Amino acid sequence: MNADEKIIIANGVVIHPDDIEESFIRSSGPGGQNVNKVATAVQLRFDAANAPGLPERVRERTIKFAGQKATKDGVIVIEAGRFRTQEQNRADARARLTALVAKAAEPPPPPRKKTKPSKGAVERRLKTKAGRSTVKKLRGRVDSD
Repeated sequence: MNADEKIIIANGVVIHPDDIEESFIRSSGPGGQNVNKVATAVQLRFDAANAPGLPERVRERTIKFAGQKATKDGVIVIEAGRFRTQEQNRADARARLTALVAKAAEPPPPPRKKTKPSKGAVERRLKTKAGRSTVKKLRGRVDSD
């Protein structure tokens, strides 16, 4: 994936390269002395609040799904440092951003249809309730006639 290409998520949902800002930071984890010298981890910033390629509904859902990764200004910050190379971490960060926006772009689920229990199910429930009631009544004190 080229850094200057638009990322097309779904119909009408596009991430422009101008909306993404990448900075490279030192990574933690395995790598020996290389970790202390080379900035391989990627900090990707995506301004979701002002992205022109996102419809309003997708924009709001993206920020909501980002959770703590989103700032108050609507900027999503993704840090990727799983791999040892800058290119792999960069691709990982972009893939995670794409997955987040794709999840937000999914259409809402269809509304739930209300259902009623069948007559037989209601009758069975009431019959078992009556049975339990009689069992509990029989547990009471015995009258001495």
